[in-house]
Amino acid sequence: MCYNLSYLESKQQKYAERYKELLPGSTVKQAIQDKLPIYYFVSGFSHPLLPIVKHDGIFSFEWGLIPFWIKDNKAAKDIQDMTLNAVGETVFEKPSFRNSVNIKRCLLGINGFYEWRDANKVKYPYFIHTKSSDIFSVGCIYESWTDKNTGEIRNTFSILTTPDNPLLESIHNLKKRMPLILSQEDEKKWIDPKLTPAQINELIKPYAESDMAVFTVSQNVNSVWNNRNIPESIEKFDYPELSSL
Repeated sequence: MCYNLSYLESKQQKYAERYKELLPGSTVKQAIQDKLPIYYFVSGFSHPLLPIVKHDGIFSFEWGLIPFWIKDNKAAKDIQDMTLNAVGETVFEKPSFRNSVNIKRCLLGINGFYEWRDANKVKYPYFIHTKSSDIFSVGCIYESWTDKNTGEIRNTFSILTTPDNPLLESIHNLKKRMPLILSQEDEKKWIDPKLTPAQINELIKPYAESDMAVFTVSQNVNSVWNNRNIPESIEKFDYPELSSL
């Protein structure tokens, strides 16, 4: 699954430039100059606000989709940890996601994500990114939920997942899932609200392993009790014992 990632772009203007071909012309010009939070490592379970790209602009949404039909704030909190990801093969069937996947699809541009390899009862963390782009897109769905007690509107999203490609399968060797990574050619298609279910399904597939790069990082990222939002989290760290496995 995809619960931990790296987002390193501090300027929304630069982020908007990356997606200018997909967005209304005014969006790039109006992008705020305020700094965005840098995350060398961020967990979805902290439900961070991240900039998602819709067909009509860039917006800060909270990671962990809250379906529109959720009754109250307690139920919203309970479901968010379960909706960080949406399984691509069943996204049209699940009540939490089927409304969103048809017309509310978006992109999240990230610099990389983390997965763990289990070997001899030890968890080895890997940092994973694409070769072709510093910022690459994962396919997401979004929803807006209104708290009936307070009137607060919360905008949230979930990252879709697919089966691992062969490279990721050798790393994420227990759950064997990876985020839905979209090629730059498919980004505009994904956020088009007019896409049919058949066209959407064609895009939900494992990303080509030939464009992916992986390396091991420090086991400091293994524990929630450690400060993981540090530059060292994305630095290569070798484990000699892995060469014999």
